[in-house]
Amino acid sequence: MGTIMNEDGLKRLLEQVKEGHVSVEEAVGDLKNLPFEDLGFAKVDHHRSIRNGYPEVIFCQGKTVGQIKSIVQKLMENNNNILATRAGEDVYKGILELTRDAVYYETARIVVVKRRDLIVTDKMIAVITAGTSDIPVAEEAAVTAETLGNGVDRVYDVGVAGIHRLFANSDHLMRANVLIVVAGMEGALASVVGGMVDKPVIAVPTSVGYGANFGGLSALLAMLNSCASGIGVVNIDNGFGAGYLASMINKL
Repeated sequence: MGTIMNEDGLKRLLEQVKEGHVSVEEAVGDLKNLPFEDLGFAKVDHHRSIRNGYPEVIFCQGKTVGQIKSIVQKLMENNNNILATRAGEDVYKGILELTRDAVYYETARIVVVKRRDLIVTDKMIAVITAGTSDIPVAEEAAVTAETLGNGVDRVYDVGVAGIHRLFANSDHLMRANVLIVVAGMEGALASVVGGMVDKPVIAVPTSVGYGANFGGLSALLAMLNSCASGIGVVNIDNGFGAGYLASMINKL
């Protein structure tokens, strides 16, 4: 079963059946676990790489290290690249017990297990932050986009409190095909960038800010109410969602 969890593998299996190298009964046995595999505490979605083009991503928050290792082990059987988000050092050490291919991006809190190379598009995604405090969320977006096969241009700490810093980096903005803007406080940077470029802008509100920021709610509402065109907004601190969406747009 381990060879059919992507579109190419499924085509190979069907060709083998067609040519008589694999019996119908053997193929049915291989396909039985294709939709998902029930581990009791989790149902591993083996079909996702065929549906969506990338395997299931592991959201580690709330899971035990043992549960995460079991999911990783199943995904590794199918030669998948593995992306584990919201991962601490303990998760990384646990995954290292299964494979030495694991890489930990501490700021992004992401573990990546690279099992096969992806085609990297030459179109660039720019990841921009208002402040240094927004970088952890931005790195989650950037590492996600890179793992999915995109080039990423990072432009950090260019918020509206010193808008000249953004203008000094306008060339980075203009050559990007998709832009991710990460900002807390009042979330104004997304509107400024949206008014400067002719490409899609994905705004990510962060929970960075004082009391009336309400854990990112004020930035979220400001971004949703932006008067600039071409801005879409993801959830508070959802760097992964922004990076994944940017990758999908970048590869259209």
